[in-house]
Amino acid sequence: MNERIETKREAERVREPVVEARKLAKKLGLDPYPVKYWIIDYDEMNELIAYDGFQERYPHWRWGMKYDRQQKQGQYAGGKAFEIVINDDPAHAFLQESNSIADQKAVITHVEAHSDFFANNRWYRMFADELDAAALLERHANRVRSIMADPEIDREAVEKWIDNVLCLQDNIDQHQAFKNQHRVREEDEHETDEIGDQLAEMNLSDEVRDEVFDEEWLEAQREKRAGKLEEPEKDLLAFLRDHGRAYDPEEGKAVEMEDWQKEILEMLRTESYYFAAQKTTKVMNEGWAAYWESLMMGDESFAGTDEFIEYADHQARVLGSPGLNPYKLGKQLWEYIENTENRREVVRKLLRVKGITWRNFHDVVDFDEVNERIKPHPALEAINSETLADLESLDDDKIDPEGLERAKAGEIDVDRHPWKVLSYDGLAERHFSLNKLQNRGFLESIGQATLEQYARYLLDDERYESVAEAMADVDFAVGWNRMYEVRASHNDVTFLDGFLTKEFVTDNNYFTYEFSQTTGDYRVTSTQYEDVKKKLMLQFTNFGKPTIAVYDGNYENRNELLLGHHYNGVMLDIGQATRTLERIYDLWGRPVNLKTIVKEVDERDAEIARRRDREPEPEEKGKLLRYDGEEFEIHDLPWSEVEDIRATEVDYNTKPAEWLA
Repeated sequence: MNERIETKREAERVREPVVEARKLAKKLGLDPYPVKYWIIDYDEMNELIAYDGFQERYPHWRWGMKYDRQQKQGQYAGGKAFEIVINDDPAHAFLQESNSIADQKAVITHVEAHSDFFANNRWYRMFADELDAAALLERHANRVRSIMADPEIDREAVEKWIDNVLCLQDNIDQHQAFKNQHRVREEDEHETDEIGDQLAEMNLSDEVRDEVFDEEWLEAQREKRAGKLEEPEKDLLAFLRDHGRAYDPEEGKAVEMEDWQKEILEMLRTESYYFAAQKTTKVMNEGWAAYWESLMMGDESFAGTDEFIEYADHQARVLGSPGLNPYKLGKQLWEYIENTENRREVVRKLLRVKGITWRNFHDVVDFDEVNERIKPHPALEAINSETLADLESLDDDKIDPEGLERAKAGEIDVDRHPWKVLSYDGLAERHFSLNKLQNRGFLESIGQATLEQYARYLLDDERYESVAEAMADVDFAVGWNRMYEVRASHNDVTFLDGFLTKEFVTDNNYFTYEFSQTTGDYRVTSTQYEDVKKKLMLQFTNFGKPTIAVYDGNYENRNELLLGHHYNGVMLDIGQATRTLERIYDLWGRPVNLKTIVKEVDERDAEIARRRDREPEPEEKGKLLRYDGEEFEIHDLPWSEVEDIRATEVDYNTKPAEWLA
């Protein structure tokens, strides 16, 4: 594909933006992986989107379905794919050759921020410290093809097996570091050896041992071990790999998994762990990329004057997408973190001015004066070839001396790239968020409780004689520094838990809505901060999917599997749950049980509620779903048997224990 004339022409056109975007990203403090950019056409872009950004995937019908959907979205729904970037070292990004230069620049700046997130967010290290994802997925693709090509293996059986596993692809423990099959097998062999060691200590003859402790007995002991779980096992795929059996319809019973079945199960489990970091940081990652793209393209004029209108339309379409938009929500949260930290810095300086306390803050502080004092130095606001001499009045730490000398020598087009003569601190002051028009009231809106909190541990509360002296001491980089700290260790759940505040919800007009059984349509149910926060966080807990764990591998001593649904107030879709149990049965080989909690509404109570234009109060009840390979059963469970799956409050602390030490 690199031999096409159009490809070569586009590669030359984007070469300079790629080089300059990387330099600007590093000036702003980003530390991305190296990025390899590829020029592709429209069809190749759709193929890559179907393959989750990779060029090689295992054979499966879902890739064709995704490709068809993407094609139709572009043809009939007006959708447009702006970028694909994959988490790898080096990262790989794909640019569509038919895009305008404004769109290409937007994609490139967006990609540089994504690559920084990949390289520095700790959740991406949960899979592997050193990464070659493209090679990993290519090996998997080749191996699955070779299995399908084996004349002794039925291709349809392989495809059905993949379908079964993919149905459970999100049932892993994404909060624990990836543990590969080899390491798990070593642990299992160690446990199996313990049985042999115990028999050896009994000093039995071989004849007695074979007579009393035959292979059937040993297998029964292994089954009992599968049933012994001190804690529910969240990695359902690993449990099925180690203890499951394949159901053989010809023999009508469970049989040992074939080697290829275990191999495919482990390969798909590995891929689930690789993609987990992207799923658990979607809002953070997309918001991070949208934030830095906007700053580079707009605030630093990386988009030329003849490109800006088109770029503004580009970003408006991305941020204006309907539904829960991770780009918009993420960008708003990153801006809120920046504003909050910058406000903290300014306020704590003001509280150290003689005569200013948290009690009289709003009465004595002249906010117009403060806003004037925190404006960037005039030399930072208008940088061009005619104002270079003015930069000499700045502090040395705000200037890039090498860049300034090159600009004076005419080696740098400072009119196009003013950032080249500034340091990180200089750029931080130039783009201090509280100076932006949309944020001018943020400082004054601080509440008394927050002021008291800031003042509580101020020991030198009369350090400055005047507001002017205090504002001259403001660290303009604190907002960005805080953003980089947050970027390093959070995922979406902890991100929302930590920074989705009442102030943020109110300022951005967030609300919740539910389907009304009374009216038969959707209605706004709450604008309360707590409700909005819980609703949002539930959509990101466990990728927004139900959390299912293994509770017993030898349920009621019948070698049946017992799963539990971690109920957090949201019911399972019983229809989907029963279809999923069919898939799990094929991987377990024996009956499968699932305990959950449902909400039931009495018809009389529902009618009374409708008359009063209220929602009926449902009653929570325990249920057990069972599938034995032929039919489903649903039984009532006493509350005592489902208390352990009901969350009294949602556990949002998802960081690994070692991170919290």
